[in-house]
Amino acid sequence: MTVCALALMATLAACGDDTVKATPADSAANPLCAKASRHWPSTVSGQKSRKVSTDSATVHAWGDPAIIARCGVTPPKPTASGCVSVDGIDWVGSKLSDGDRYVTYGRVPAIEVLVPTKYNELPPLGAFTAAADEIPQGTHKCS
Repeated sequence: MTVCALALMATLAACGDDTVKATPADSAANPLCAKASRHWPSTVSGQKSRKVSTDSATVHAWGDPAIIARCGVTPPKPTASGCVSVDGIDWVGSKLSDGDRYVTYGRVPAIEVLVPTKYNELPPLGAFTAAADEIPQGTHKCS
């Protein structure tokens, strides 16, 4: 009976899916995204890497709730609103219902980082400097 109970518990544990649901961005196939994704950080805000629902290396996640990064999103249009510079990388931020969205500014393709409210007191954008540095800065910059 004990062996059966242990087998049942192991089966139920295997059924749990801790995979973060995320899809590659429209321009994820851009070679610059492949370069950038080699520099995703191992941890973000002290959170460990998590499995994502795609095999694309251009999408990565950390923590629970998940901080999600994707390379290949459409860059924001010229703006001064919500523009911040962290470690020489410009980002445009916008509010979401459950946190904030940050997109690199002046780089094509752009990197998007979705940050749940839990981590947003001090957005962890510095963790993405090495990845964003792989995509050249264009003419648009935060002023």
